[in-house]
Amino acid sequence: MSITIEDVAKAAGVSRQTVSRVINRKPGVKPAVRERIEEAIAVLGYVPNLAARRMGGARSFLIMAINDRERTIENWSAGRGNDWVDQMLYGGMLACEERGYHMLFELVDTEEDKAVEQVRRVLTSLQPDGIILTQPHSENEQLMQLLKDRGRPFARIDQPADGEDALSVHFDDAKASHAAVEHLAGLGHQRILLLAGDSHYRASRTRRDGYSAAMKARGLMPEIEEARYSFDQASTVATQWLSKSDRPTAVIAENDEMAFAVLHVADELGVKVPDDLSIISFEDTPGVRFSVPPLTSIRQPTAAMIGRACELLMDAAEGKEVGGEHILPFELKERETTGPAPQ
Repeated sequence: MSITIEDVAKAAGVSRQTVSRVINRKPGVKPAVRERIEEAIAVLGYVPNLAARRMGGARSFLIMAINDRERTIENWSAGRGNDWVDQMLYGGMLACEERGYHMLFELVDTEEDKAVEQVRRVLTSLQPDGIILTQPHSENEQLMQLLKDRGRPFARIDQPADGEDALSVHFDDAKASHAAVEHLAGLGHQRILLLAGDSHYRASRTRRDGYSAAMKARGLMPEIEEARYSFDQASTVATQWLSKSDRPTAVIAENDEMAFAVLHVADELGVKVPDDLSIISFEDTPGVRFSVPPLTSIRQPTAAMIGRACELLMDAAEGKEVGGEHILPFELKERETTGPAPQ
């Protein structure tokens, strides 16, 4: 026998409308009454019917996050997994669960016209209350215009806010790159290579700018190679660079996958880490703690960014004013892949 909202109302000694107000987080319910209703919900194990909730108001109680289809499937197909997606789901699902919402996850083509058409279909069929745009979709002007035209709040991840009505959640990529350079330069390194991600991603371009500015401020020459966040491409670049007699003494990799590639190549070539080569990665996925040696990393707050974006979009769905730039802190986690520059 399924528990209904009427059962909750009877157990709490209130009207059905009052229970509905608590479920939908609307004001006008005294704290003691709200607590009594929430206790009845917990004891009875009542789960609100999503369809019924949608009939009772304009909200769908759905927040949708979209991610780069090609790169996500490529990683899954290769058996490498995708910690970015794991962290998205971890941060977003828990934030939504706290407020009775559900999080959807969709893979969308990076080609702009296709992305717009795919998202248009989702908006029509599911009518999510808010959309989380990750890179490169957060730079798709056509897609953002579609969402504005449809009146759907959206949050851009890893993007500065553009315009008064824009909502963005990110961390300071340029400052993080600067911190990585400062850490390595402080250890005496002068030849510091940046193993960059993909120039189609604004965050990658920002990291390159931060790295270059930090290197020049130290009187050092920036050296950048793009490997598109790929283990295989990073392995090719690392093999070329580490085979040289005048190889760099330090590498900053824009994600952990590329950093792992550098570790593998260094081991194959007999280059000792950190005695001969220091490595810093971005992301700080769980695997960095189990690499040999454990990776020094920039811990980017992926789960926290997605969670914060969900909170803001839920606020918007409930009629609150949201917007602007929300910058979350990063950390430099020093482990065993960085050490003094070889003499």
